[in-house]
Amino acid sequence: MNMQFLCGRFELDLSTPRVMGIVNVTPDSFSDGGKFNTTHKAVAHAMELVEQGADILDIGGESTRPGATPVPLDEELKRVIPVVNALAQAGVPLSIDTYKPEVMRAAIDAGADIVNDVCALQEPNALEIVAASQVGVCLMHMQGTPQTMQSMAQYENIVKEMMFYFSERVAKARSLGINDLIID
Repeated sequence: MNMQFLCGRFELDLSTPRVMGIVNVTPDSFSDGGKFNTTHKAVAHAMELVEQGADILDIGGESTRPGATPVPLDEELKRVIPVVNALAQAGVPLSIDTYKPEVMRAAIDAGADIVNDVCALQEPNALEIVAASQVGVCLMHMQGTPQTMQSMAQYENIVKEMMFYFSERVAKARSLGINDLIID
């Protein structure tokens, strides 16, 4: 079984676990309380994560925690693109954590190697943007939006429903030539 993950400028061997360092450039981050919400702070934090052994840096500019307020496109771009630009030569793959196709495209152009999408590339044009690039993909699952996800997370058979969901999303991605996929 091939355990190589081709993502942008990198080829990762996934036969051993990899560590993804999280860089949230948001004032309302659930994991760090918004401590890295400027470009300077985010880049310094990212470099510290690399020094500590992070194999991948995941950069996000909009919280998807339950109840989070949506961020306008231009604000998300202002948050993440300068960070991606600054880290493009950090020596590790950069992942952009977004569901917005416009942010995906701008981040890929700035040097992102992976698209990490909580909506599994369901937004219009997301599949096509990723397919036109050489980035790897992390497909995630969320029912509803951050505002409604807590009330919508109801399953009759969660394993069966997740298998169906991801089978369908992987098939759509592969139909467009996207083969380097991670499921989260």
